[in-house]
Amino acid sequence: MSYRTKKCGELTKANVGETVTLAGWVHRRRDLGGLVFIDLRDRYGLTQVIFNPENVADFSLAEKLKYEYVISVTGKIEKRNEKNVNKELSTGEIEMVATEIRILSEARPMPFEIFETNKGEDDEELRLKYRFLELRREKLKQNLIFRTKMVKYMRDFMESRDFLDIATPILTVSSPEGARDFLVPSRIHPGKFYALPQAPQQYKQLLMVGGMDRYYQIAPCMRDEDPRADRSPGEFYQLDCEVSFMEKEEFFQLMEPLFIELTENLTNKKVLSKPFPRIPFREAIETYGSDRPDLRYDLKIKNVTDWAKPSDFQVFSSAEFTRALMIPKGDVFTRKEIDDEFTDLAKRAHAKGLAWMKYVDNKFDGGITKFFNEEKLVELKNILNITENCIVFFVADDFETSAKALGPVRALVAEKLKLIDENIIAWAWIVDFPMYEKDPDSGKIDFGHNPFSMPQGGIEALNNSDPLDIIAEQYDIIANGLELSSGSVRNTSPDVMYKAFEIAGYGHEVVDKKFGHMIQAFSYGVPPHCGFAPGIERMTMLLLGEKNIRTVVPFPKNQRAEEPMVGSPSEVTPEQLKELSIEVKKDFVEK
Repeated sequence: MSYRTKKCGELTKANVGETVTLAGWVHRRRDLGGLVFIDLRDRYGLTQVIFNPENVADFSLAEKLKYEYVISVTGKIEKRNEKNVNKELSTGEIEMVATEIRILSEARPMPFEIFETNKGEDDEELRLKYRFLELRREKLKQNLIFRTKMVKYMRDFMESRDFLDIATPILTVSSPEGARDFLVPSRIHPGKFYALPQAPQQYKQLLMVGGMDRYYQIAPCMRDEDPRADRSPGEFYQLDCEVSFMEKEEFFQLMEPLFIELTENLTNKKVLSKPFPRIPFREAIETYGSDRPDLRYDLKIKNVTDWAKPSDFQVFSSAEFTRALMIPKGDVFTRKEIDDEFTDLAKRAHAKGLAWMKYVDNKFDGGITKFFNEEKLVELKNILNITENCIVFFVADDFETSAKALGPVRALVAEKLKLIDENIIAWAWIVDFPMYEKDPDSGKIDFGHNPFSMPQGGIEALNNSDPLDIIAEQYDIIANGLELSSGSVRNTSPDVMYKAFEIAGYGHEVVDKKFGHMIQAFSYGVPPHCGFAPGIERMTMLLLGEKNIRTVVPFPKNQRAEEPMVGSPSEVTPEQLKELSIEVKKDFVEK
């Protein structure tokens, strides 16, 4: 006898009169005057089942049913009385009158209520420990179904454009690519380690050398990074792709339709701008205080250094840069909000403080207004095009801090004033990233982005320019304040590669040891190529409007990078360590 011949959520009036078998979980149970009613649930929906002792041979089984028991039930589909129709259910016009029942699995009392209440909702650790139960929740289930559909759409899109799905190694070699590697000890080669791939970066470039001119895969990536709301610790997936014989702009035009179609065909959201804006990195920082700005609202940061420098207000006159953010209708913010929330955000972004003034009833008031005469205030009003009932926030500091400290302030303002349209996806390309950056503590010059990117100006720029002034052919695709992917036009010249790494402190011998295979490959004829790798989890978050990445990952790790359900990471036996020639120092573990 089959466990099921139909799915709970697919039954309609067209099935009335049919005898079918359904299987699933007891979602809800009610006893009414000798009759037992249950809502039977599977992945596809709910169907109401009625057990009548006159129709069911072993009615005692129906009386035994409890919440989340797994059962198989056979019966006849009947039309509900008009007064009993449930318009909230897709199956609300029909019901099953059961004739047979099988209990396939009993269920213990749940550690938290799955559907009926929000009990345990705030206890994430408990929910992650029993993630297999939380997966039964409708919202989480639908998130994972959406993710599956999205990945299928991506595959169909890529393959319709001649991309080849090619798997790359999981056990690879450690290399200085940004994040910490996860290392895997080799039993066969004691003292040597594989590394799990941070990304298939080198392999996909070598595929280009091999003539596979359009490559993609849904690639697993492993990085030893700290957890964040938008970053899954340890592992994540990305749509990894690379193309040969394309300029940057051609690549943008090839890939933009994917993001437009995902937005418009899989969700009810709209794309803000087509084609996507191309915003230089420096402009993004100066205008929005972020290299992944949310463009759904039009708050822009303005450079008011020329106005601020000649003032008598020492905070401004002594600063390298002063920037301002004018907020229409921002006069509603209280002094407490400004001090406790906005100023705190600015300070966390390394600002020394957050200055402000309001413009109400055609005059400036509050904050730092008293430090400026009427002439200076009128000048500011004209520079910022200040409107009635607004507030102006200021940060005075170096170039980066004066802009970046206003970025999170801008985001909080938009949230508080409800300026964000949740039905909009504001895609954009951020271009022209700096090739190098300086570590603020050590002063060391290092790569600011992908080390395999082509510097604009090639070898001449590397030889003759200040490293911090060199611009790379690097780009990100961003949306709604999230970075979805980094990418670049790749460096395919051995001479340029040696010089680029030399500036970052890596000599020829280091490059040869770590990337000798790349240097060698590029000496045998290499096509120009470029690519990127949008994150699957972040893409799902974005399109669903979720705020936490754990809501789109089937079995996520917690904020301590642990998976409570299976107990990962865990200790291993002394025998396993011995086989791998590894010794764990007890005093180090205890610390």
